[in-house]
Amino acid sequence: MTRLILASASPRRRALLHQLGYAPEVIVTAVDESPRPGESPDALALRLAHSKGLAAATAGPEAVILAADTVVALGDRTFGKPCDFEEAVQMYTALGGLWHQVHTAVAVFHRGRVDQRLCSSAVRLRPLSSAEMRTYWDTGEPVDKAGAYAVQGIGAVFVSGLQGSYSGVMGLPLFETAEMLAACGLSPPCLSGHP
Repeated sequence: MTRLILASASPRRRALLHQLGYAPEVIVTAVDESPRPGESPDALALRLAHSKGLAAATAGPEAVILAADTVVALGDRTFGKPCDFEEAVQMYTALGGLWHQVHTAVAVFHRGRVDQRLCSSAVRLRPLSSAEMRTYWDTGEPVDKAGAYAVQGIGAVFVSGLQGSYSGVMGLPLFETAEMLAACGLSPPCLSGHP
């Protein structure tokens, strides 16, 4: 049976794959996520997904390696994971009341080939009050999230609009991912009735 390797420590990506019936092995990779000079947010997401997959490529030629990266952006400005509350406040202040982009790139490595897709969605956060920013930060949810919010968690109460892929905003666009894995012979188990 073909091994599916998830090159990500993200519990959200693992949960989304479980939703489709996959039970991936997890290999945590470490790559420098700093943008390069002049690199657009969507190009950054694609490069990082590719780099994470390459870092896990030691799993063997028959394994299917899935890697992804999500970049939150307002124009050409990227918003990574906040390092502290003050940085989260800067993000909420910049994003509040505006539509921004969430780019999630997926890379699948199999038998020496790489398939990459980019899923871009638009999200609008309503402006947050200072008290809401502090209360939300204190829940711990925003700490490891690009843009300092989670659309699938408490942060949903601040999302006034979403155009595109909900699962893509969470960190793994399921439509694209299922197509890519099926092309490697790993159709979603949830559709076959077999775990």
